[in-house]
Amino acid sequence: MNDNLIIDIKNIAKIYEMGTEKVYALRDVSISIHKNEYVAIMGPSGSGKSTLMNILGCLDTPTSGHYYFSNEDVSSMDDNDLAEIRNRQIGFVFQTFNLLPRASALKNVELPLVYAGVPSSQRYERAKKSLEDVGLGDRITHKPNELSGGQRQRVAVARALITNPSIILADEPTGNLDTKTGEEIMALFGELWKRGNTIILVTHEEDIALHAKRIVRLRDGLIESDKINSKQIIFE
Repeated sequence: MNDNLIIDIKNIAKIYEMGTEKVYALRDVSISIHKNEYVAIMGPSGSGKSTLMNILGCLDTPTSGHYYFSNEDVSSMDDNDLAEIRNRQIGFVFQTFNLLPRASALKNVELPLVYAGVPSSQRYERAKKSLEDVGLGDRITHKPNELSGGQRQRVAVARALITNPSIILADEPTGNLDTKTGEEIMALFGELWKRGNTIILVTHEEDIALHAKRIVRLRDGLIESDKINSKQIIFE
């Protein structure tokens, strides 16, 4: 197998049964993603992009086909094995931030390390460094309601990075932000990509997708196109 290949999806389908009706959310989808790629997955509502994101993030499994993550076939893993992959190898960034409201920025970022059984002294140093890496070294004691929307998303990014994951999976990461703040978050993703991180961005917004190096477009559960983005927006 290719050591540089992180994600290799082969002919996956996802079928939901609604009573007697079968709904095909994905049909025969194949996609490969290598280390340090920056990929945007786009598509209108109902195209299958959320279903694909859930499968990529090991939150769901395909009905048929195979999904290899870091050379492991995760398509038939049980819930415990999938949770292990999620906790150690995938950093999630969500539209709604998903922060604990009563916990400080530092405690929110520490959380994945708590689940991983990392000692508290190490957790503190790593979480502090992760917050510094996203420009929030002076906000470590602040709670979410004491931070702006952009700062909350930066906390979420710091939390996603804390386990040194194989990929960062961002689902509509600017959806709850104003345009200027959204641009700042996309600039941060650009920096992370330049540092060597692998980023998969799920969005329905064309201007957000243009920050990625490669754009995969879905329609009706199929890949409509998969192209290198020649108009990539890069912040210096």
